[in-house]
Amino acid sequence: MRPNARRTTLADIARAAGVSVATVSKVVNGRGDVAPHTRIRVQELLHQHHYLAPVFRHTEAAESPTIEVQFKGGLKSYVAETLEGIIDSAAELGASVVVSKASSAPHWARDLVSAGRRAVIAVTSVYTTAHLNELARSGLPLVVLDPLHLPDSRVHSVGATNFAGGLTATRHLLSLGHRRIAYLGGPTMAVCNQARMHGYRAAMEAEGARVPDDYVRPGEFTYETGLLGATALLGLEEAPTAVFAGNDEIAVGVIEAARARGMRVPEDLSVVGFDDTSLAQMASPPLTTVRQPLREMGGAALRTALRLANGEKAESHHIELATELVVRASTAPPREETATLE
Repeated sequence: MRPNARRTTLADIARAAGVSVATVSKVVNGRGDVAPHTRIRVQELLHQHHYLAPVFRHTEAAESPTIEVQFKGGLKSYVAETLEGIIDSAAELGASVVVSKASSAPHWARDLVSAGRRAVIAVTSVYTTAHLNELARSGLPLVVLDPLHLPDSRVHSVGATNFAGGLTATRHLLSLGHRRIAYLGGPTMAVCNQARMHGYRAAMEAEGARVPDDYVRPGEFTYETGLLGATALLGLEEAPTAVFAGNDEIAVGVIEAARARGMRVPEDLSVVGFDDTSLAQMASPPLTTVRQPLREMGGAALRTALRLANGEKAESHHIELATELVVRASTAPPREETATLE
């Protein structure tokens, strides 16, 4: 809708539907005393004409803005910790948060507006052009947290220094004396995975350490990727002495694959993860990992969403927070007999 275009009114919808303004008002306000076929007809016209109830047209009308937080897949440690950051910041700033699974239902964005949502935060979800167009038509700002794909120019995003994290993790293993270091990552096209992998390769290249093709394996950010990937790696004739995993779940899968082969971590295999979720501390042994400031990232996403919802400019189109290495018990120098095979 053009900025100066006349907004659709209840009277416009009523004329198009052949009903009274009072009937349309009942549908907008969720009243039950409307015939089902009439309700469906009016709702279709409301969506078709991109109608916004006046209470949602003016930011000053909502004392406690409500932000929709959407995620895809299971509620894993990564998502749970980012949600904590979002919820804590919302409580501090007097905003409300509604959490849901990402939807592709028709007019889903318009339904969010009708329900009073002021912006959307997507946690590692993939948004297509159709999604973005639907959000734009509805006037809902979108903030993507840790985007899997390169964001559209219309999208604001929050992430971490993934390349630096990959570089730091690999340098740590190299400093311990490892040279046969493999990388088990997430989806090939995921932006965060690419950055972590490039950080790994940059560190290996700077040290002059060889990276065989079999040492870099994409997958999903899941335990199963770590379990299956490490099983394949440890079966190689020249198996790695260390594995840098693209996240903590993958790393825990690597530890289990080593245990199943009768290997000890870190005596026979060093493992580094990424994220520093609660899983890293509960792992056996506790996991050396790259810390993403997940709660802080959630807070930054919430603050950005509120600024956009209020018609303000965000501080930056993309915010990157620093990562840091947390050294625990899953890494150690390689065994002498293994190291001499270089």
